[in-house]
Amino acid sequence: MFDSLPEKHHTTAALIALLRRGDRLWHHYSDVVEAAGSASAVLSGEIQDEEKALTLFDEKQPPPDLEAIEEEIATWESEGISVVSVLDEEYPSNLRTIHNRPPLLFIRGRLAPADERSVAVVGTRKPSDDGVRHAKHVASGLSEAGYTVISGLAAGIDTAAHTAALDCQGRTVAVIGTGIRRAYPASNTELQQQIASEAAVVSQFWPDAPPTKVSFPMRNIVMSGLSRATVVVEAADRSGARMQARYALEHGRPVFLLESLLQHDWAREYAERPGTHVVGRVDEVVELVERLAAPDVLTV
Repeated sequence: MFDSLPEKHHTTAALIALLRRGDRLWHHYSDVVEAAGSASAVLSGEIQDEEKALTLFDEKQPPPDLEAIEEEIATWESEGISVVSVLDEEYPSNLRTIHNRPPLLFIRGRLAPADERSVAVVGTRKPSDDGVRHAKHVASGLSEAGYTVISGLAAGIDTAAHTAALDCQGRTVAVIGTGIRRAYPASNTELQQQIASEAAVVSQFWPDAPPTKVSFPMRNIVMSGLSRATVVVEAADRSGARMQARYALEHGRPVFLLESLLQHDWAREYAERPGTHVVGRVDEVVELVERLAAPDVLTV
């Protein structure tokens, strides 16, 4: 049965087995398997090392059932979920350049080559009316300039950005903090389905994974990595949008802060950091993105 499955399934199954039994941080496995050029080789090595370290009182883990994992992959694909590993050519090129890239992505819909030209638009879940208006204006301007708008499908600013891009017939990609079989918040279920049908919804978590305190910061890393730049529209001191600004600067990607954010201590501090640009008018965002987020300008 499994001989007829694509070779990619064998490789991906080995990586999944490695992730499920390993004790490294997930993004460390991206480096390990890329350096080895094979998830199977790394998995075999870890199993052999474990066997050598066993003593009389150790309990040996059962060998991974790779055929069962391949069947699991086939089930996901039958539901319209693509599984893309860091070893695959279709792994997003922007994301590949960051040090903390995830080893696996689960995707509904389709990422396109044009999505390399993308900008994240992020902000608070509880925006002001001005914040919603600014988010829509920024996302519309980016869409009209040919950029894919990336956001996190959260309530508030994210929802406004996704919706504005769709209204412009532009591409928008949602990077979510749960498994791809879930919708969070539930009120965005229909929006998530629309984005998947017209572009892509992306998750780095197992398909049934619930939201957790750590999943959303991890989601922000992927949003930053997929994007050439991040625009923060409205965000309080402890928001995920502030965290994404930090990740973007670590990734060498420009960060754009709307001037209204300078009421917050964090924004005034970030405004002094290299790579951060404060914009007084929403119209300035597209102009600066065009100039500062070109591939030959980024330092990744």
